[in-house]
Amino acid sequence: MTLKQQKVDVTDRVVGKMKNGEMELFLDNTSIGKIQLPGDMTFQLDQQFEVAQRKIYQNVTVTEQPDAKYTDCDDGGWC
Repeated sequence: MTLKQQKVDVTDRVVGKMKNGEMELFLDNTSIGKIQLPGDMTFQLDQQFEVAQRKIYQNVTVTEQPDAKYTDCDDGGWC
């Protein structure tokens, strides 16, 4: 039996995660390297997202009082 080295295209499986101004690259949750990003990075993001202080934020709507009821209940707890 002989072994042969072969190149496998994994481009579509590589994931990048932003960390400290760098793009860390992962393949199947295993770190494979990083890309140094310039200080004046320009992002083109969907309107629900924004960049601030080297982090990406998503603007979402959240419930401020999750225990609030839609109707007032009487003293017995029945609505």
